[in-house]
Amino acid sequence: MTMRIPATPLRVLAVALLLTSTGLAVSGTATAATSPTCGSPHAFHPAAQPDLVTNEWLPLTPGTQFVLKGTVDGQPHEIRTTVTDLTKTVGGTRTIVVLDQDLGPNGVIQEAELALFAQDHAGAVRALGEYPEVYENGKLTGAPDTWITGVDGAIAGTAMLAHPKLTSPAYLQGLASSIEFDDCAKVFQTGQHVCVPIGCFDNVLVTDEWAPNDPAGGHHRKYYVAGLGQIRVDAVQDTNPEVLHLTKVTHLCPKALGEWREEALKLDNRGYKISPDVFGHSGHARSTLTAPHC
Repeated sequence: MTMRIPATPLRVLAVALLLTSTGLAVSGTATAATSPTCGSPHAFHPAAQPDLVTNEWLPLTPGTQFVLKGTVDGQPHEIRTTVTDLTKTVGGTRTIVVLDQDLGPNGVIQEAELALFAQDHAGAVRALGEYPEVYENGKLTGAPDTWITGVDGAIAGTAMLAHPKLTSPAYLQGLASSIEFDDCAKVFQTGQHVCVPIGCFDNVLVTDEWAPNDPAGGHHRKYYVAGLGQIRVDAVQDTNPEVLHLTKVTHLCPKALGEWREEALKLDNRGYKISPDVFGHSGHARSTLTAPHC
């Protein structure tokens, strides 16, 4: 859900090829961003209860687990995203903790990440930090791309606009110069009809994402359904293309959620040892939220 997707400025021909190959209508399409950056980050003004993320296009309900499957550079790949009942305080703001696990061929873990989100006063979902552990052949090697807003000049970004429209300007998803992280996004299409393994959906929102610091990364298109969230990821001009589709959504019962909570807490505890100078500036994760009953 929070994958860092690098990308380059989009060429018109590539857009046409993508739309033809995917069968997407060209109506309701915005001009893809062509500037190398997407402006300055917006000031963050948290909602009264910022860890309650109810944004229409990216709702984060504790106990919800999403599984997206597909390929990365032609190899089988799976991303398992679990919205936990944990919160962490970052710069005085209480964030909700989302656990992402990236699995490669044969289910071998490649990355495990804690992503920290909060809702602002306007209803946008803001990203306040990430702790992504990197694994080689299933063994933890470190977390060099950790960033926390307010640490080393890092600034919170926007994961989803409150009211995304084709006329909405491009927005920064986060800024951490120390790790060359400055991903950008823009509303690319609205009102699309898209099918994935769990079903077909109308009025799908499509965003275009790119990273000015990684021109070889191409662009990624992410597809969102109101009341559900992200259902698909496509790649354009990426040297290691990532294509994913939502295959399963589960609302975890207390026992199952508890198991994933413990997994997230393991990452949280390791983070203070592996990244004390960055992650160490965030408060310890605590179970303060309540998941809906099964």
